[in-house]
Amino acid sequence: MPEDSLIAVTGATGAVGRRLTARLAEAGARQRRVVRDPARAPRLPGTELRRASGYAAGTEMRAALEGAGTLFLMPASEAPDRVDQHKTAVDAAVAAGVRRIVYLSVVRAGADATFTLAHDHWATEEHVRATGLEWTFLRMNLYMDFIPAIVLPEGVIRGPAGDGRLAAVLRDDVAAAAAAVLTSERHGGRTYDLTGPAAFSLAEAAELMSRFTGKAIRFEDETDDEAFASRAAFGAADWEVRGWVSSYQAIRDGSLQDVSPHVRELTGRDPVALADYLQSHPEALDHVSSRLDVASPST
Repeated sequence: MPEDSLIAVTGATGAVGRRLTARLAEAGARQRRVVRDPARAPRLPGTELRRASGYAAGTEMRAALEGAGTLFLMPASEAPDRVDQHKTAVDAAVAAGVRRIVYLSVVRAGADATFTLAHDHWATEEHVRATGLEWTFLRMNLYMDFIPAIVLPEGVIRGPAGDGRLAAVLRDDVAAAAAAVLTSERHGGRTYDLTGPAAFSLAEAAELMSRFTGKAIRFEDETDDEAFASRAAFGAADWEVRGWVSSYQAIRDGSLQDVSPHVRELTGRDPVALADYLQSHPEALDHVSSRLDVASPST
């Protein structure tokens, strides 16, 4: 492998990052995990570990990336200054001599995307392009393994999604696709959409969750005004509430419905379907207390 084959992985202690670094280790890739808290990093033989307090710490990021040929840039946590954080991290990568950036973005990233947080991803993509470095963008759909988490304890999913559909993708499949890109030199200048094998509505997801768990789960559509009012009650900032609500609006208007073959093309296998995930992980609905009514046998 070339001398600059070292892969720096940010967000290495997160849900996708842990899966990704494990896959890179299995593939024998040279990698450096860049983390905020080394104590949270699981033991992973044959990997380097560097600390940076955050993307906004440009000097720390540059030091953490020195000697790496490729940077896998995991998005920062949602924040009003997330784009600025990303730009600082990208600029640090340029200063450190990184030659390739692989960025985890979202489907339909754009300045006019329905999902407001996709605007941040588009601005980040534009900044990466402007560096002149080689780049690859992995645009993921919503996480499939997050779908059970939006079910309230009483067994209800509420949001202004209507009959819209989403092609949600499992985090394991995102990590597998990312590992395939990071361990190959063939993906420069490419954008890949990472989705599950089929699109489904939230009502269909609720029916599947009921079937596999025996719990009474349903979807209740909301108006936009109802959705904003119910989320505002959590005391979150306006930009955060807009992000939550607009994710459902993006389902409603079809922004998240397209199914892509890219996970299969990159990994050589089909992505996991929602029914298969639920069958394997019924514990994902442990927080839901409602049970399906079982009819008494007739006498």
